[in-house]
Amino acid sequence: MKPDLRITPGPINPGDPTKGLLRFLTCGSVDDGKSTLIGRLLYDTKLIFEDQLATLEKDSKKHGTTGEDIDFALLVDGLEAEREQGITIDVAYRFFTTDRRAFIVADTPGHEQFTRNMATGASNSDAAVILIDARKGVLTQTKRHSIICALLGIRHVALAINKIDLVDYDQATFERILADYRAFADTLGFASVTPIPLSARFGDNVTGRSDALAWYDGPTLLDWLEGLDVDTDLAARPLRFPVQWVNRPNLDFRGFAGTIAAGTVSVGDRVVVASSAKESTVARIVTADGDLATAGPGDAVTLTLADEIDIARGDVLALATARPEVTDQFAAHLLWMSEEALLPERQYLMRIGNKYVPARVTALKHKVCVNTQQHLAGKTLELNEIGFCNLATASPVAIDAYADNRETGAFILIDRFTNATVGAGMISFGLRRATNVHRQDLLVDRAARSRIKGHKPAVLWFTGLSGAGKSTIANIVEQKLNARGIHTTMLDGDNVRHGLCGDLGFAEADRVENIRRVGEVAKLFVDAGLVVLTSFISPFRAERRMARELLGEGEFIEVFVDTPIEECIRRDPKGLYAKAQAGQIKNFTGIDSPYEAPEAPEIVVHPGEGGAQDAADRIVDYLDRQGLI
Repeated sequence: MKPDLRITPGPINPGDPTKGLLRFLTCGSVDDGKSTLIGRLLYDTKLIFEDQLATLEKDSKKHGTTGEDIDFALLVDGLEAEREQGITIDVAYRFFTTDRRAFIVADTPGHEQFTRNMATGASNSDAAVILIDARKGVLTQTKRHSIICALLGIRHVALAINKIDLVDYDQATFERILADYRAFADTLGFASVTPIPLSARFGDNVTGRSDALAWYDGPTLLDWLEGLDVDTDLAARPLRFPVQWVNRPNLDFRGFAGTIAAGTVSVGDRVVVASSAKESTVARIVTADGDLATAGPGDAVTLTLADEIDIARGDVLALATARPEVTDQFAAHLLWMSEEALLPERQYLMRIGNKYVPARVTALKHKVCVNTQQHLAGKTLELNEIGFCNLATASPVAIDAYADNRETGAFILIDRFTNATVGAGMISFGLRRATNVHRQDLLVDRAARSRIKGHKPAVLWFTGLSGAGKSTIANIVEQKLNARGIHTTMLDGDNVRHGLCGDLGFAEADRVENIRRVGEVAKLFVDAGLVVLTSFISPFRAERRMARELLGEGEFIEVFVDTPIEECIRRDPKGLYAKAQAGQIKNFTGIDSPYEAPEAPEIVVHPGEGGAQDAADRIVDYLDRQGLI
């Protein structure tokens, strides 16, 4: 009896030797045999030299896990730590070719802690080989990798049920695993899932048929790889040309270099800069081998235009008749890749295409359960969790849905202090078109408002622990400035909690949003020409930096009220430390929530040494010396 496959097999075009390059990855749970499978493919396609084979035999005796047999996993597990532990840690890329096709395969880790590495491999792949150990069946990591493959736009999957030899080539086991996977994967949207029973160790159904699997009449893995049609027809899609750099070798030449992500462009085409809507005509398509009349997807070219218009790295050129959406707010799936949890409203650096722009997650709509695909409520994302989020960028960016274009639909988030990549996102849709919302030019600007007040505007940002004396000192400073005719306003942490931020709590995410709002309001007061005094614990450097970046050079003055926590606890003017130490208040700064002291504040005062009046005098003296008042 033949197995009931039901899942649609991938489209096969046998005998076509012109299909070019296929990028695919192997993924799945730990010890499902991913590295062994790739090693077997390289061995069976005779792509291992004699000296490599001799080294492999030697390494198999030292590090191998297959007894006297060759351990093919060692061909791709090249790191010493990988060999010692018998696991894959980083993505390993291998190139091989057959008479019908060339391949680049990414061997990705199976451990949950290396999910971010797997996502990297999937983002560059056209197809996936998802391995399942026939003895273990569908595991959590199998599901997680399948979901990530679907989110990252992979549409064709080979379900390689490996180690079938260890269950005596049992057809019933194969069908049970297939049914379990089908029940899970039916809603993932794969265009095809082709199940293949195989043994990577012994080569059954890898490149050739196996007598032990006579009940199976589908393709071998190599048949599937050679015949899979993954043509995405990028040439038929709208032109997307992300500018990588402005090519200006001399005064007589100015071109825009990059790689065409989709569509075609020809000399004479009318193109538009997506972000500014400025139009021009393509004058030349320049390459190292001479000019072209037309260029298409994957071509690295330099475009010159008939008109002098402002274009910079990160801009996207498109045909005037088929523009991308330009927006500063959009919805996306986000894979979190950092051990430090996502904080909504915290500012990160986003890279989308060749453009870097500050961005924040404004709302986590739901998490995606990797076992059931259910939507779960949540306020943050932990390492390797997937969520559906709303994001906002500091300036509009050109986007497409990830399903339409991987280049303009994908982004990464970067921690602004460590420069580590903390998240990878796939855009679903824009939330509003920023091209319909323009900043209104005002007849009276900040400079004009400052002139009639007789002083420069600025923000004095007081930060320090609860009970440090921030509000006391800020009040005295404002009194002194007011006496000198300086136009001021005060934003105090307790006061804004009664109105502007009355809907926020004290969890980390709420604190981030609290400071974001205060920063935006402070900026409006600076635009009005005022000196703004803000008194907030503002415990996180990232949010203080965000507030600083809203303002111009010299307009943000960080005042660190440096009072030791022991002194703050002794003072405890509101009795909050006592309650926090008794466990009655959660997320209290200095007790069970961190305070990140400023690294380079403009002013540091120690009220415990000279008192609040002395601290205030020092601050006013600083403003005098800087010419602000």
